[in-house]
Amino acid sequence: MTLLAVTLFSVSLPAFYNAFRTLYGDDEYRVLRSNLAELGLSIDIYALYFFALGVVVAVACFALAVIIFYRKSNDLMALFTAMMLILLGATLWGTADILATIHPTLGFLGNVLFVLSLASLFLFLYLFPDGRFVPRWTFWLAIVLVTVMAPIALFPGPPFDMKKWSPLVFALFLLCWVFPGVIAQIYRYRHVSDPIQRQQTKWVVFGLSAALTGLAGVIILLATVPSLKPGSVAADFIGGTATAGFALLIPLSLTIAILWHHLYDIDILINRTLVYGVLTAMLAVVYFGGVTASQATFHTLTGQERQPQLVIVISTLIIAALFNPLRRRIQSFTDRRFYRKKYDARKTLEAFSAKIRDETDLDALSDDLVGVVRETMQPAHVSLWLRPDTPPKGEQADQ
Repeated sequence: MTLLAVTLFSVSLPAFYNAFRTLYGDDEYRVLRSNLAELGLSIDIYALYFFALGVVVAVACFALAVIIFYRKSNDLMALFTAMMLILLGATLWGTADILATIHPTLGFLGNVLFVLSLASLFLFLYLFPDGRFVPRWTFWLAIVLVTVMAPIALFPGPPFDMKKWSPLVFALFLLCWVFPGVIAQIYRYRHVSDPIQRQQTKWVVFGLSAALTGLAGVIILLATVPSLKPGSVAADFIGGTATAGFALLIPLSLTIAILWHHLYDIDILINRTLVYGVLTAMLAVVYFGGVTASQATFHTLTGQERQPQLVIVISTLIIAALFNPLRRRIQSFTDRRFYRKKYDARKTLEAFSAKIRDETDLDALSDDLVGVVRETMQPAHVSLWLRPDTPPKGEQADQ
């Protein structure tokens, strides 16, 4: 499977590059060509950049698959994940359509790989992280999935050609397989997974969430900033680069989850992402809201369109002053809301650390220590043994 996928991807590379060049030669990209000419860039350089982005993402998927295979070749779930990454890397940028322009047989093989990559994504939701179908009904759902996908892969003409489906039909088709997989992952996380498997699930969910959130943020940025209107060179460069970068988060998170590398750091990463993500959003709202409100007020009072630079400087200073207080409040709220046990344990240890500075009664200190261990670690049994005082060796010899 790997040999076939990598070979077909390599064969498609020249046509992949030519597809970018011919795409930007259409009349609808007249404005884009004029913008490139103003910047001194040619269509070849522009097409080469986006061609390189696609190749980098594909090669990254191949490299991560090799790392998984090298480190976990005796784990069937790891092998399945490696194969899925190979298929995704080979078919992510419409390889089947490009191969069809070279030869119909290559297009047929490319379509088979695309359907297999799609099916492997659905099966991954049913099998991750231990390779077993949990709950049991996911096994029968996987049989139905293979039965449905087989004719789509082998008979690419209507009605099995997914490219001819309407966007609504295609979205419903994906939802039919993804939604049960999400339900299965939630059930597995709550009732079946051990602590390590839960950390693996957190890594995968974090990678998917970060990628989707990042892509949504890029779309909002391109839609709201006037200078980044569709068809502009800046919009294409920012959108294409960000899409490739966020797409890489998914195979990276899968690889980290499979290799069990620093799994417990994910809690810190999620915590920091929540804190600084909310902090950035709040500061952005305060900044743009303050600038917009001051501009409207200035225009009403003076009738001038442009506001003085002093307003922007003041807004920037306000943001700088709000950064640390807001960060502390958001950090405290996040710890209390999402990390309650760790938050309570930390507060208990801080209180105990402050208390032992002034505690002189050994019995009271021992009771406090046992209570803190019981409250923070919650073991099945707690006991404290104090070594009896023994005289120094010199005194023992004298006695």
